[in-house]
Amino acid sequence: MATVSKAEFNIASRMNRLPPAPYFRGLVGRVSTGGLFEFYELFMAGAVGAALVNAKVMAVSGLAYFIGAGFFGMFFGTSIFGNISDKIGRRNAYVYSLLIYSFFTILMAFSPNALWIDIFRLCAGFGVGAQLVIIDTYISEMTPASRRGYYIAFSQFITYWAVPVVAFLAYALVPTDFLMHGWRWVVLIGALGSVVVWWIRSGLPESPRWYENRGEVDKANALMTEIEKQIERQVGTLPPPVAGVGEKEAKGHFREIWERPYRSRTIMLLIFNLFQTVGFYGFAAWVPTLLVSEGVTLLHSLLYTFVIALFNPLGPIIGMIMSDRWQRKWQIVVVALAIGLTGIIFAQMRVPVWIIVFGIVITLLNNWFSALFHSYQAELYPTRIRATGVGFTYSWSRLSSAFVGFIIVALLKPFGITGVFVFISFAMLVVAVVIGGFGPNTNRRSLEEISSL
Repeated sequence: MATVSKAEFNIASRMNRLPPAPYFRGLVGRVSTGGLFEFYELFMAGAVGAALVNAKVMAVSGLAYFIGAGFFGMFFGTSIFGNISDKIGRRNAYVYSLLIYSFFTILMAFSPNALWIDIFRLCAGFGVGAQLVIIDTYISEMTPASRRGYYIAFSQFITYWAVPVVAFLAYALVPTDFLMHGWRWVVLIGALGSVVVWWIRSGLPESPRWYENRGEVDKANALMTEIEKQIERQVGTLPPPVAGVGEKEAKGHFREIWERPYRSRTIMLLIFNLFQTVGFYGFAAWVPTLLVSEGVTLLHSLLYTFVIALFNPLGPIIGMIMSDRWQRKWQIVVVALAIGLTGIIFAQMRVPVWIIVFGIVITLLNNWFSALFHSYQAELYPTRIRATGVGFTYSWSRLSSAFVGFIIVALLKPFGITGVFVFISFAMLVVAVVIGGFGPNTNRRSLEEISSL
C-alpha cells in the first residue's frame, strides 16, 4: 500500500505525486460553488444596470456608481479576507465571506432607491469579492503540480455557468413586474448563497498545506492520509512520494510580500490586475449598455447578451486543455493581445449576427484568459502569505474596475463604442508586456519550488 502516514515526507511531496482522480473533481466542484455567486454578482451588474437606467431609477452616469460600488466593496473584501484566510484557514474565510454577501444582497433586492442600492451593493461586494481568491488559493494547495492549471480551469468552467444563468434570468425577468420589478428578482436569486453555504462547508476539508505551515503537523498528516486513502480507493496503488523543496514553518505577514523575492512579483501582479480588468469587465459588464448606446433596443441587447453568455463556460474548457501544456505566462500574453484585437473588430459591428459572433469570440478569449491568470497568480507566493499576496494584488483589479465605469462613460459620448474598445485594447497590451517581460515560468513546478525561485 503506497499511502504515506508518517511525516518523513512533507505535504507537497505527497500531494504532487497523486494522479488525477474523481476526488479532485468533486472537491473542486464543491468549492467552486462559491465562485458561482461571485460571477453572478459580477455579470448581474450589466443586465440589472441597463434595466435600472431604462426604468429611470438612475441615469447612465449613475450606472458608473452602481457598478463602481460593487467593485469598491470587492476591493476591500478581497484584500482583507485574503489576509484573514491565511490566519483562520481557507474554509472558514470562504464560509464567512459568502454569508456576508448573501445578507446584503437580500437587502439590495428590496432597496427603495438608487442610493441604498449602491450602499448595499458595496457591502455585498465586500463579502463576495474574496471568493475567487480563496478558491484559487485552496485549489492550488489541494491539487498536484502537474494538473494545477487544469483544476483551476475546471473551477472556472463551473463558475462561468453563472453567466448564462444570470443573462437568461435578466432576459426572462427584467421585463416582468410580478409582485415587484423584475430586476429585484434577479438580484434576490443571487442571495441563495446562504442556502447552500452549510452544504458546501460540510464536505470541505481544510488545506493540509495550511496546517503544516502553522506547525500543526499531526492535523496535516492525518488529513493528507485520508485524502490518499480516498484517491487510492478510486485509482489503485499510488506511486511513492519523492522528496522535494519544503517551506519553513512560519506565520506570514503582509510586509513579506514587499520583501525579496516577492516584491517584484507583487509589483508585477499589481500592474497586471490594474489593467487586465479593463479588458475583462469593460466588455462583460458594459456590453448591454454599449449596445443600447448604439441604437439597439434594451430587449434585443439583453437577448444578444444572453446568446453570447451561453458560450461563457467554453472558454475555461480551452484552459483545461491548454493550461498545463504550454507555459501559462506565454498563453496569457498571446490571449491578451488577441482580446485587444478582437475588441476593435467588435466595435465596428452593427449587423446582429456579427455582433453575436465577435461577442462570442471575445467571451471565449476572456474566459480562457481568466482561467490562465487565476491559476498563475495563485502560484507565485508561499503558503504562509499566498492568500494575502493574491488577495492584495487581485484587489487592485476591483479598484480598477470601480473606475473603469467612469472612464467608459467619459469615452462613450465623444468617441463612441470604438473609443471604448481602443481603451480596452491598450490595457490588454500593457498586460501582455508586464507578464511577458517580468513573469516567471510556473508549469509543472511545485508551489514550494516556485516560491523559492
